[in-house]
Amino acid sequence: MPRTLEGQITMEKTPSYFVTKEAPRRIYNMSRETKLIVVVRNPVTRAISDYTQTLSKNPTIPSFQALAFKNLSTGLIDTTWSAVRIGIYVKHLDHWLRYFPLSKFLFVSGERLVSDPAGEMGRVQDFLGLKRVVTDKHFYFNETKGFPCLKKPEGSSRPRCLGKSKGRPHPKIDPQVVQRLQEFYRPFNLKFYQMTGQDFGWD
Repeated sequence: MPRTLEGQITMEKTPSYFVTKEAPRRIYNMSRETKLIVVVRNPVTRAISDYTQTLSKNPTIPSFQALAFKNLSTGLIDTTWSAVRIGIYVKHLDHWLRYFPLSKFLFVSGERLVSDPAGEMGRVQDFLGLKRVVTDKHFYFNETKGFPCLKKPEGSSRPRCLGKSKGRPHPKIDPQVVQRLQEFYRPFNLKFYQMTGQDFGWD
């Protein structure tokens, strides 16, 4: 990574850092001044999305419910499956808070990034101490993908949309499976809302 010069901000985006046990200590040892931006979405939707991505690469994997449950009849969730485990945000955050105070974090709503990208980007710019340059004129909603796309306000270049791997239709999951997962995540979500001081409205 090149050196960060005066007046510059260096950014690094690796989603797995949030769930990697060694990451908080390593980042703390590198720089205690690091600001951390965590994008979260409804953990049930996140798990289904994770499964959809894996399914696109390996169509022979077991069904979503076969992977999500240790025992379907008792409703016991398999927390060793990464698609489920990642969504227990409060456990991961707890580990990070041993090294960084809450003031070093910005929690961005994945749902609001879709419904109000400019609003969420405004919060990001404020958090980083930047002038608000990215505004609603930089976005338009792409009906086909179901996501906002970026455009240059001067209209000087083609819009930039998320890649082909984003916005894939999710497989149909039994509503009872979804409901059981929602029940499983609810206490973790509520604790996460308390810890962050933000209600993400997943419940």
